[in-house]
Amino acid sequence: MSDLLTYAYAVVGAAEGLQEAAAPLRGVADAPVGLVTDTGDDQLGLVVSHVPAQDFGEDALKQHLEDLEWLEAVARAHHGVIEALAERTTVLPLRLATVYLDDQRAREVLEAGRTVFAERLARLSEQVEWGVKIYVEPSAVPAALAVPAADLTPGRAYLRNRRQQQSVRDTVYQAAQKAAERVEAAGRKHASDRVRHRVQQGFLAEAAGSAAGENVVNDAYLVPLIRCDDFLADVTRAADGLDGVRVEATGPWAPYSFAMPPGESGGTAEGAPP
Repeated sequence: MSDLLTYAYAVVGAAEGLQEAAAPLRGVADAPVGLVTDTGDDQLGLVVSHVPAQDFGEDALKQHLEDLEWLEAVARAHHGVIEALAERTTVLPLRLATVYLDDQRAREVLEAGRTVFAERLARLSEQVEWGVKIYVEPSAVPAALAVPAADLTPGRAYLRNRRQQQSVRDTVYQAAQKAAERVEAAGRKHASDRVRHRVQQGFLAEAAGSAAGENVVNDAYLVPLIRCDDFLADVTRAADGLDGVRVEATGPWAPYSFAMPPGESGGTAEGAPP
């Protein structure tokens, strides 16, 4: 095996100045970025760089993927390359750590998937991804909603307090459902597609760096560029008048969640960057 392997970031559509835009970029392992093109069709390209086999060979990669610090560095470099080129052309992001033996093998994959890649690029043209998360924060509900427990024994006061807490939680979750319905209505009105991701918990929630609250909805929307302002206006109003509910929209991103048909992406990432 060669000392270097070919790391692939995305399939791209041809665009003027794309080679020049890729030339100054540094990707994973601080390697320079380039393009592998389809020998039979110069309308498609595969964005690649060369990485050390000692780190990205099959066995080494399995070990590294358990190293969160290493994985974060790779993910940031991976997404950085994709986002830079997404400003120039439509991109079809590939899953994190997509590695081939060499450029020739990468070119063969590009040629074999030419039809699917071209169809997906056409579908994603002039569209971007927006992430929409909904959080519930029962503690943020005004204290005025609680009913004071006066002249009760400690035991009865405790039970009353627990019932009040549960009532507040139920009210907040119902409000979150209403916010989710409003977001979905905005999606039906403005977006082309939606993908539902697992809600963020534990490490993922901490890595996202979001404010306090429990994540109850974690969706991605594919939105035409000309509809982004209207989509965001509706989404950001989704929690209006709903105590204890927060809606967070992030983007625009390259269409990570929509790169391949549902069930075929095989990715390890949770859609767009947090």
